[in-house]
Amino acid sequence: MPNQPPRFTGLPGFPSLPKLPSLDAVIGELDKALKTLAATPVAQRPNPAGQTWPVEQLSDSDKEQVIGLMRVNHVGEICAQALYQAQALASKDPEKKALFDHAAKEEADHLAWTQERLDQLGARPSLLNPFWYGGAFALGFVAGTLGDKVSLGFMAETERQVEKHLNDHLGKLPAGDQKSRAILEQMRQDEIEHGQTAIDQGANNLPMPVKLAMTAMSKVMTTLAQKI
Repeated sequence: MPNQPPRFTGLPGFPSLPKLPSLDAVIGELDKALKTLAATPVAQRPNPAGQTWPVEQLSDSDKEQVIGLMRVNHVGEICAQALYQAQALASKDPEKKALFDHAAKEEADHLAWTQERLDQLGARPSLLNPFWYGGAFALGFVAGTLGDKVSLGFMAETERQVEKHLNDHLGKLPAGDQKSRAILEQMRQDEIEHGQTAIDQGANNLPMPVKLAMTAMSKVMTTLAQKI
């Protein structure tokens, strides 16, 4: 056999390049992205708001407030789908892959519930959802290539910030909007559980500059998503 050229594995002193996903994996992720962004989400669990509550009478200003809040929460769930799917794709540990996949499935319930609430209010989701999805997927894949402990640390910090953000939204909801409140309270409970699971699985505590950068990006997203 002729001599084969040496295989490039990275520069001396630098980590090797991450293994790129297979074509089948890429096609699978594109399919998931299209379903998340274009298809009507279907929850596996019943909507916490129920299906038989009477339509609440909200003032115009209260309705606009709720629409803005729920649009932001819907964007958060778009990002959660991208983030956890990317982390599962990048992980080499079957158990960690299953953990991220399970979190994504529960977040898919949140996506369906927030979409249902926006529909009830006669409102649209953010027009920037493809942009949010792409950015979150990139972040999740980078975190995943840095190792499971870093990836789990990213998960734990993300859920901590989401819990804080949900607490803020619960305080801003009009008193008469019990449907949105029920949805956000169940979402908060799930996020707490996801974050604790990541910690229990050995998540690294992220450096403060990374946490601050995540907070800054979150503020940009919530500000834009509320209106656009």
